[in-house]
Amino acid sequence: MSKLGVSVYPERSTFEKDAAYLDLAAKYGFKRVFTSLLEIKGDQDEVVTNFKKVIAYANKLGLDVMVDVNPDLFKQLGVSYDDLSFFHDLGAWGVRLDLGFTGQEEARMTHNPYGIKIEVNMSKGTHYVDTIMDYSPEKDNLLGSHNFYPQEFTGLGYDYFVQTSEQYRQYGINTAAFVSSNDATYGPWPMQDGLCTLEQHRGLDLAAQVQHLKMTGLIDDVLIGNAYASEAELKAAAEVFFSPLPLLHMHVAEGISKAEHAALFDQPQTYRGDFSDFVIRSSETRVIYKNEAFPAHHTNDVKVGDVLIDNDEFGQYKGELQIARRDFKNTGRINVVGHIVDNDRQLLSLLAPWADFQLIAAN
Repeated sequence: MSKLGVSVYPERSTFEKDAAYLDLAAKYGFKRVFTSLLEIKGDQDEVVTNFKKVIAYANKLGLDVMVDVNPDLFKQLGVSYDDLSFFHDLGAWGVRLDLGFTGQEEARMTHNPYGIKIEVNMSKGTHYVDTIMDYSPEKDNLLGSHNFYPQEFTGLGYDYFVQTSEQYRQYGINTAAFVSSNDATYGPWPMQDGLCTLEQHRGLDLAAQVQHLKMTGLIDDVLIGNAYASEAELKAAAEVFFSPLPLLHMHVAEGISKAEHAALFDQPQTYRGDFSDFVIRSSETRVIYKNEAFPAHHTNDVKVGDVLIDNDEFGQYKGELQIARRDFKNTGRINVVGHIVDNDRQLLSLLAPWADFQLIAAN
């Protein structure tokens, strides 16, 4: 089952703040926690004790904690890839290998006696996952997750993201990627312009990022990379993640009729399968509301993302709901009843013909 996750960084905060954040995440149905132990500075025992305390608290809430490590940390701790007892004692659900080994070590690690999950870096590309699969890993214990990118303009491009994600999907491996809170202030390093996987997500509303990843069909688990997201962000992220249908938020034009309001919001929409390059058509509304009047108003020319309802001048098409995929001239037979919010505009390209979706008023 797909999971939502948050991140905590015990070295950069206090136990009390981390615990309060984990309480909030659990309240909204989050199930995963990411944390980073790439290097230990200062008193090693003290750092490990702090991590153990936070992980124990997360475990008590029923949250699965993934610890990000690299080979240098293995050396620093005196830990071997064929003995994961340190991470078992830490209380970790899984270990994420930031850099990884040759493929054989990763496969062997999945056979650990503790059932600890081994998560590998999906953003590497190459044939890394194919090499791991060559060594017969315990597939239930092998996960993949993309990197996050703190520096602006360095996040993954969409085509590369698709290509690398599909490498893992072909093996049925659980996948994860990161989104970025706009209210959070830090991550594992001092400098960060947000902590998202996809560059196109940087600066977007958190919920829009979450929904976009979900709608790609390539990502199982969505993790908020920076800390701490606000309660409003956590709530909005959970709403779109756990919704059975994609939610498209729209600004509603002033003065729409009761019939138009009902056509927009009183039932899910269905994207017709015989689709057009110009509009996403939801034809059922013209059947449901065939006895209603749809007088002409707001008949300005159509822009991408506008939400449309055919008016009485369109004869048998009156009451049909559409969303514009391109700009075009309005002949006066279409009412422009609102438009999809900017944050959700990218979702239109991921809506599949015959898919159901729900419109939500943003104003």
